[in-house]
Amino acid sequence: MDLKIGRFIKSRFVAWFVCFGCILGCNGIDDEGITEIEEEITSVEKLHVLNFNVRYFNPPSQPASVIDIEPVVEVINGLRPDVVALQEVDVNTRRSGNRNLAQELADRLRMRYFFAKAIDYQGGEYGLLILSRFPISESTAHRLPMDPQLGGEARILATVKVTLPDGREFRFGNTHLDAQSNPSSRILQAERIVEISQSESLPFILTGDFNAGIDSEEVQLLFSKFTNTCTACPPTFPAISPNRLIDYITYFDPLGQFSVASHQVVNESYASDHRPVFAVFNLAD
Repeated sequence: MDLKIGRFIKSRFVAWFVCFGCILGCNGIDDEGITEIEEEITSVEKLHVLNFNVRYFNPPSQPASVIDIEPVVEVINGLRPDVVALQEVDVNTRRSGNRNLAQELADRLRMRYFFAKAIDYQGGEYGLLILSRFPISESTAHRLPMDPQLGGEARILATVKVTLPDGREFRFGNTHLDAQSNPSSRILQAERIVEISQSESLPFILTGDFNAGIDSEEVQLLFSKFTNTCTACPPTFPAISPNRLIDYITYFDPLGQFSVASHQVVNESYASDHRPVFAVFNLAD
C-alpha cells in the first residue's frame, strides 16, 4: 500500500479544528477521552491493529520546526485500524508549538485515546499514545527500569483494557524501549514487561518500537511470552530503504480469541523515519 501523495503541499491547506479537553497523563482515564466518537460500532469480525513510531509528527525530510499530523491521519484513515499504538508523541512542547498533538490527532480521527507521559520535555510532555474505536478503561503507564550505569531516557509501557462490541475484552500495550547501543536497559525492560504480563488473564496485544532486532536477547525475552504477528518479517527502519526490523506487533491469548490473519509493513516513507506496521487478527466465534 503506497500512501505517499504530495503531503507537504497538501498540509499547507489543512485547517485544524481542535476541541478543548484535558491533557491525559499517566493516570487512568474513562471512556470520554475525546468530545465526539466516530459512529457506534455494533459488531466486529476482525481486529485491525496499527503500530507506528511517528517521530513527534516531524517528517524527516522537513526542517525540525515542521509539525505535520496530516500524513499520519492519512495512514490511519487509509488502513482503518481499530486500535493504534504511536510512539514519540508530543503534548504541549515548545518544539511542537505548544500543541496537544495527542488530542489533536484523536479529535481529527474521532477516536478514543490515552496519552501516557514518558518524560517531561520542553515545557510539556513526551510519550506514548493509544487510540481506539472501542471503549477503553484501566489505562496505566508502567515505569520500566533502566541500567543505572547507563542512565538514559525514562521508558514506560502504556496499557489499556479494550472492550469489543460483543463484550469481550483484551489488554492493549504500547512501549518504546531504550535506544542505546548497549542492550542492558532493554533487557531489564523486556523482563519487566514479561513480569507485568504474567498476572494478565485477558488476551494481551503488545506493540511498540523495541529498538532491537528479532534475534536480540531482549526481543527473544518478549517472545518467551508474546507471539510475533509475522514469521518472515519485513524491515521497518529507516523508512527510506528499510534494512532493520525494530517495530513489532505481538500477542498472547490464554482465551483463544485471536489468530493472525495478516501482517504488513506499510509502504510509507514521508511521515516518519519508521514505517508503520499493520496486523489483522481473526476473532473466534
